[in-house]
Amino acid sequence: MMIAQTEIKNYTAEEYLEIEIASENRNEYFNGEIIPMTGGTPNHNDISGNLYISLKLALKGKEYRTFHLDQRLWIPTVSIYTYPDVMVLSKPIEMQTGRKDTVINPCFIAEVLSKSTQNYDRSEKFSYYRTIPTFQEYLIIAQDRIHVEHYVKTNINQWIFSEYDDPNITLSFSVFEFQIKIADLYENIEFTAN
Repeated sequence: MMIAQTEIKNYTAEEYLEIEIASENRNEYFNGEIIPMTGGTPNHNDISGNLYISLKLALKGKEYRTFHLDQRLWIPTVSIYTYPDVMVLSKPIEMQTGRKDTVINPCFIAEVLSKSTQNYDRSEKFSYYRTIPTFQEYLIIAQDRIHVEHYVKTNINQWIFSEYDDPNITLSFSVFEFQIKIADLYENIEFTAN
């Protein structure tokens, strides 16, 4: 018996954008492949929302724009369209050539980890983000326990890594003036036993 193999269709970036605009769901794009994004959990939404609201208030009136979940990012060096959980961009924000809905110049990105994406967010995705010239700071936040990983660019190809498990620690950002207590990231979060 012969098993038929399903051929993966490769899409151009233009085809992806046409599909994405008409889609009710968000999809990432990586080198010709369209990858559906799964829905978030209540903890994921609360954690990313807590960070977004805190950043939005702290950076009000300053030379930054803050985005949450639905803002598409283009990473040209690796041909990826993605939707970071939280992004901060310096003003003026820069758009992909010919687009009004896709940014290219984040200075800060945060991702809330899920079981299915945690390895990708820590490794390949972080390496793709590092190809963005304006990218300076990365925050990775666990949603199943109190754990935060913080990366700060100190020089070309040099990053400092810090991690925190104590909710009483205050995290200080480097790319812009902002501090947040780890407990505030996890406000209203209920951890469940697995």
